[in-house]
Amino acid sequence: MWLGSKLSLMIRSQPMLVLADVEAGSRWFQDVIGLASGHGGSEYEMLMDGDVLVAQLHEWDSHEHPHLGDRDDQSRGNGVLVWFGVDDFDTIVGQIEANSVEILDGPLDNPLAHHREVWLRGPEGYTIVVAGP
Repeated sequence: MWLGSKLSLMIRSQPMLVLADVEAGSRWFQDVIGLASGHGGSEYEMLMDGDVLVAQLHEWDSHEHPHLGDRDDQSRGNGVLVWFGVDDFDTIVGQIEANSVEILDGPLDNPLAHHREVWLRGPEGYTIVVAGP
């Protein structure tokens, strides 16, 4: 679609988290966020919402990807948060509580963003934020 003189593309982010235990990370996202496995396995996972790829998980030592980061640097995602927008915030909060996930902040109302949000300690130290209406 053209908007003025620029081409407008549909862009979707597909963040990749690099983990030591991809299968445990996949279970966390399935149990807590409600995503589904689209690939499965110990080296790589595609996390799906229906038929939409939402996030990817990759094992540190699988394949030869020199830009995955430094496994020994424990500052996982320092300055980067993995943020999920959801339609049913209350259901996700219930799943968080049922799975004894470490809550860093919230659930709270964010008046500046006009939504509710909860900040979580995710797999292997990543910060995960879930935001709803």
